[in-house]
Amino acid sequence: MQYRDLGRSGISVSSLCLGSMTWGTQNSYEEGAEQIVQALDAGVNFIDTAEMYPTTPLTATTFGDTERIIGRWLKNSGRRAELVIASKVLGNGRVDLDGGGDITSAKFAKSLDASLARLGVDCIDLYQLHWPDRGSYHFRQHWNYDPSGQSSEHVDASILEVLEAASHAIEAGKIRALGLSNETAWGTQRFAQLAETNGLPRVVSVQNEYSLLCRYFDLDLAEVSHHEDIGLLAFSPLAAGMLTGKYDDGNVPAGSRKSLDDTLGGRWDRHSAAAAKRYNDLARDHGLEPAAMAVAFCQQRAFMTSVIIGATTPAQLALSLSAADLVLGNDILDDIHKIRREHPMPM
Repeated sequence: MQYRDLGRSGISVSSLCLGSMTWGTQNSYEEGAEQIVQALDAGVNFIDTAEMYPTTPLTATTFGDTERIIGRWLKNSGRRAELVIASKVLGNGRVDLDGGGDITSAKFAKSLDASLARLGVDCIDLYQLHWPDRGSYHFRQHWNYDPSGQSSEHVDASILEVLEAASHAIEAGKIRALGLSNETAWGTQRFAQLAETNGLPRVVSVQNEYSLLCRYFDLDLAEVSHHEDIGLLAFSPLAAGMLTGKYDDGNVPAGSRKSLDDTLGGRWDRHSAAAAKRYNDLARDHGLEPAAMAVAFCQQRAFMTSVIIGATTPAQLALSLSAADLVLGNDILDDIHKIRREHPMPM
């Protein structure tokens, strides 16, 4: 397992991060606890959650249950010191959950305290903003994304309020670092600039979707990441299972995510299915499991801090963990580039 700096925070995290969004619906407490131990045994020291988890399905009645599962395991195991814990404040992305609303200083403080209580910890290592209040092009919203109605003055005021709230939380020992999620290059840069100008905490990471099928980060965000030391925490590196090969040729295994959500959160259509099949066939041609190749590719990107891997079974988790020490050679990378040229933006 590799370990990398989390921005300029002084925190070292494993290059693979254990995702938890299925715990509480698709996975029980016992199954979540088993995954934590399995990941720790493989060298993972980083776990990601959020106040809104679990997400499959996402309901008001299960809000916070994943944090409660992690908190129960921490209490039972006594192994808090072995984990870097990341969570997120919801914001206005889902107004039907916890009242929605922008991430004000009051919302930041209220959500943070609630997450600390559910987790049963005094401090969350990385606290992230789940979505920017001004909106986002992520989750397939890029096809109609239009930022022309934004007010830069309003955005700056909102960012400063969040940075000041984070500063108070750090001073109080409630968090160690601040991160972003579902952000843009401009938004990430504004957080960095306003923090520097006003002597406030710098963001250390941005958690965005990234996979062989979803590579927006390769452009402007990669440049911001390089110059500002704000690494990527990649979610959905397997494109909701499309890059495991299990959905190739129209297969839909019983109990799979696609059996519950036919479009896989808008990821699945004929374009993405064709591209996924090409990548999966490429992995097999090189004697690799498609999932391992997909995770290894993400892990090798220069801007990558950690790849968030999620699973519902120990076997699925083991497959992703097997990518920890897998290095893709130039021959495979060249073939990946050729497929990307043929399928440049499949979803």
